[in-house]
Amino acid sequence: MRKSLFSLASAAALLVALTLGFSALASAAGELDAIKAAGKIRIAVFSDKPPFGFVNEDGANEGYDVYLARQLAQDLLGSPDKVEFVLVEAASRMEVLQADKADVVLANFTVTAERAKEVDFAHPYMKVALGVSSPESAPITSVAQLAGKTLIVNKGTTADSYFTENHPEVTLLKFDQNTEGFNALRDGRGVGLAHDNTLLFAWVRENPGFVTGIDFLGSLDTIAPAVKKGNGDLLAWLNEEILRLTGEGFFEKDYQETLAPSYGDSVDPKTVLLTVAELKALAAGEPLPAN
Repeated sequence: MRKSLFSLASAAALLVALTLGFSALASAAGELDAIKAAGKIRIAVFSDKPPFGFVNEDGANEGYDVYLARQLAQDLLGSPDKVEFVLVEAASRMEVLQADKADVVLANFTVTAERAKEVDFAHPYMKVALGVSSPESAPITSVAQLAGKTLIVNKGTTADSYFTENHPEVTLLKFDQNTEGFNALRDGRGVGLAHDNTLLFAWVRENPGFVTGIDFLGSLDTIAPAVKKGNGDLLAWLNEEILRLTGEGFFEKDYQETLAPSYGDSVDPKTVLLTVAELKALAAGEPLPAN
């Protein structure tokens, strides 16, 4: 009986060792090989942030980030359909990577030093700054007007952190979803809404009665794909991919297909898109000049 128990324990130990060994081999093989073996790449995008990431009336994902996600699947796996979209809110973008629920985040993710401690950012594919939209009848044109007032933001966004850190005199009303925040603005629950200016430019154009009275606040930042810390081969592939796509004019095409219909002539594409020279400057640690 003792021998039988020993044999069972030995077999169990061997099974655990083999399982751990296979896991180690898979880890050593790298994230790129794991994605290829799975036959799909899991990319986190927004579901309610048009024109960047949203679900249309037919239940399909659309938008600037989604267009890029499909190109990544095409170039890595040979088909734009080999992408599994993982829908996220702003506050859960780092969590889905850390919990291995997504391989890449393309949810309009602004690069910040704090976020870079938790995830690895690839080369950026877009420029962005903060803006504030408000009713046309009572436009907010300076931060000074917000003192003692309620400003709407989304949790986990750069707007949330910027006003929390720099303007304690402003009362923040926070929401998880973009839709909730914009509905609150329509309902008059805040004097304005702070968000990425690239989003606000499109929203006010489609919502008469509102303006972006502050169209540039804080610093000029960038939006980039993010991966889990330690996924070096995937990060290296993304860096090469973004640089190549930029050089080939892919993002100009993405802009025309997904953003231009929302922006019209109100936005100069050069204020949004990055050039190869700008990418190389950023990689060398040089800041972007303000537009």
